[in-house]
Amino acid sequence: MMARCIRVPKKGAEPLREALMEQGLLDLDHRIRRDGDFILIPVLADSFGGYEAEEADLEVQEHGETDYRNLSGVPEGLRDLLPSSFDVVGDIAIMKLPDELLPYKAGIGEALLKTEHGVRAVFLDGGVKGEFRIRDLEKIAGEGTSETVHREYGTRMMTDPSKVYFNPRLATERARVASLVRDGEVIIDMFAGVAPFGTVIARHAHPAKIYSIDLNPECERFMRENIRMNGITCMEAIIGDSTQVIKGLPKADRIIMNLPQMADRFLDSALRAAKPSGTIHMHRVMERSALEDFERDLVSRMASEGLGMRIVRVQELKTYSPTMSVYVFDIMPEAADSSE
Repeated sequence: MMARCIRVPKKGAEPLREALMEQGLLDLDHRIRRDGDFILIPVLADSFGGYEAEEADLEVQEHGETDYRNLSGVPEGLRDLLPSSFDVVGDIAIMKLPDELLPYKAGIGEALLKTEHGVRAVFLDGGVKGEFRIRDLEKIAGEGTSETVHREYGTRMMTDPSKVYFNPRLATERARVASLVRDGEVIIDMFAGVAPFGTVIARHAHPAKIYSIDLNPECERFMRENIRMNGITCMEAIIGDSTQVIKGLPKADRIIMNLPQMADRFLDSALRAAKPSGTIHMHRVMERSALEDFERDLVSRMASEGLGMRIVRVQELKTYSPTMSVYVFDIMPEAADSSE
């Protein structure tokens, strides 16, 4: 059947497919086809990424059931408790279930495998545990371990959420930060995990150096593998206490603080490590009603330590609970007011 598509070189096809999917412009009713050294990707637009659409003969994509909830086998009275969203990291799915649904977890996992193409295993999320922010995972369907390779904005990142911190829902924020990086910047990621921020930045910008630091020794293998897989030459993987490590590093143009439960406790270290013209991206989870008080108290606390700062941007990143959200604060150092 003739369908509209873009003809792209094989090497650049996957990033374009991901971008089309993210923007809702991938035609899911037709199959992608290889044509020599090119890939024909069905699209819902006249052009994309600099490629003009053309007509080509593509197979029709058969669609089965797409909502796992219809295959879960959960009694009708409990169907409303089934989660409408879950995380997909590489080829594994991670979901949370209320206690009432735990007796049906195996059936729920099998249903998810049938509807989520590309997912090989489903894990039950028992919550984040320990100082390293790792997830308590139980496999409820599928094969293999929770170690996987996650694809994001043209990068590949090896991770294992049961051993190291990784949040797939920060993809948009990682892309935003990468878009802000100027050529030659020195970047410090204080709580790097497997270095997803550094990996995306290295792929889409031209920093001079990225220092990715994490306290969890399990992170080192994953960081080094991600550096290798993506051909990165400007990033250094460091295991240690970032508040001590940064004392021996060059002053940074940009510092990332993705430790939402307590990042503000270490803001003084980041301010001392940043250049006067630098920017700090600090994540913090809090009650939405407490946002204004938090901002005011943060400035006051830093001033009490002789550190000036100004918050230049605040953005809600994601919902954490019915009353709480995760925010990112873009912060710039500022000369302390000597009159205080």
